[in-house]
Amino acid sequence: MSSSKIQQKVRVVRLFRTWHKWMGIPLIIFLLLIGVTSILLAWKKKVELLPPTQKTQIEGGTWILPSEMVRIGEEEMRKLGRDPEVDRIDIRPDKGIAKVTFKTHFSEVQVDGYSGEVLSISTRHSDWIEKLHDGSIVDYYTSGDEGVKLFYSTLTSIGLIFLALSGFYLWYYPKLIRRLKTK
Repeated sequence: MSSSKIQQKVRVVRLFRTWHKWMGIPLIIFLLLIGVTSILLAWKKKVELLPPTQKTQIEGGTWILPSEMVRIGEEEMRKLGRDPEVDRIDIRPDKGIAKVTFKTHFSEVQVDGYSGEVLSISTRHSDWIEKLHDGSIVDYYTSGDEGVKLFYSTLTSIGLIFLALSGFYLWYYPKLIRRLKTK
């Protein structure tokens, strides 16, 4: 193979090495953040980042209305001096409970689905770790829309794709150049 073609491939390797280095340095913070939070989210039940799900002590009966569950959750947050605005209710029929979560903080109230008794009030650490993982924690504490989350996720994903492809070329091209030089 001609020396000019080999030199061209050498220039491409140097260019990829430069791009790989300068994209990798700022992205390493985001990739480490995503990696660490991924591990925490995968292990959230084992390391108790979620409050343990309680179970009703009542055998059978009639479920209270979801609106009553919301009222109980709001009342408990008012007692604690926290914002009572409910985000969602996670109903667990097999355990006879409902988990009431809130929009402006990471608290959870577990309510007995039959009696309305409050079984637990805890912090859901996995919720803020998830927001940190996907970048929406900035939106959570600022605007409320998903602008930062979308920018962060897109930037990190494109960067990771580029690093994977340039890493492949940094591995493959030197092998190709050596092979061409021996011919």
